[in-house]
Amino acid sequence: MTTAPRQPSMAFELALLLALATLWGGSYTFIKLGVATIPPITLIAARTAIAGLLLLVIMQMRGVTMPTDRATWRRFIFQACLNNSVIPWTLIAWGERFVDAGLATILNSASPIFTFLFTAAVTRHEAASPRKLFGVISGMAGICLIVGVDAFRDLAQGIVAEVAIVAATICYACAAIFSRGFKGLDPMAPAAGSLIAGAAILVPLSLVVERPWTLSPSTTSLAALLALAVFSTAIAFVIYFRLIQTLGSVGTTAQAYLRVPIGVALSVMVLGERLSPTAWIGLACVVIGVAAMTIPARRIATA
Repeated sequence: MTTAPRQPSMAFELALLLALATLWGGSYTFIKLGVATIPPITLIAARTAIAGLLLLVIMQMRGVTMPTDRATWRRFIFQACLNNSVIPWTLIAWGERFVDAGLATILNSASPIFTFLFTAAVTRHEAASPRKLFGVISGMAGICLIVGVDAFRDLAQGIVAEVAIVAATICYACAAIFSRGFKGLDPMAPAAGSLIAGAAILVPLSLVVERPWTLSPSTTSLAALLALAVFSTAIAFVIYFRLIQTLGSVGTTAQAYLRVPIGVALSVMVLGERLSPTAWIGLACVVIGVAAMTIPARRIATA
């Protein structure tokens, strides 16, 4: 008599969700340590190349092949430009040369808020419930508190860097609206494909603009780069796509608001950063806003 394979417990899946939030929340600290001696384009080029190759190896071990048609790879390039490496990750890396990792974590967590704003203004396929409107108001208030007040401590560079990070957040929102699903593909294929496509764009750009062979990166920056590529990118994507299958897309979005306090806590513990009182208020507003946008409303049973 054979027994069915034991299903993973919900506690294990929630532990993976917490791990994902930690890995993605920690990426801002890794970036801060990396850009100390590695220029932003080179850092993100290396991140995407290493992570993309690792995902290809994992896919090979699973017996999954990458698509070869041009149409799919054009969509991978679109994803690379708008949803991860080329524009948003590079903007965040550049911004963190002048902005604390904790502030970058807060500002970049608001993509669900911008996604809702753009869907309301452009596609209009999502209903504007009172809870979501409250989330938008709370999240935007938090962003305005941080960018509009805290950045004036260093007006020449601080506010431009924070706007760059907000622009990266807007890129995520646009990608969520305008990118189509990759039907028929293993979920890891778009992640690996977009990373490889991003590396193909960023590596030549870094060679021309930043001449990485002339750099002398510190051991700390190199270690941060490896941690960023291996843990916060490759392994995080593997966990993410597993959770999509076990918790579903709605449940997995919980990492969006979990990673904010985790990312800020890591920046305080590892980097010794200190948030201003205004930034703490902004943090609370953003977390509340993102939670209101992503936590599904309870269904009311009707008789």
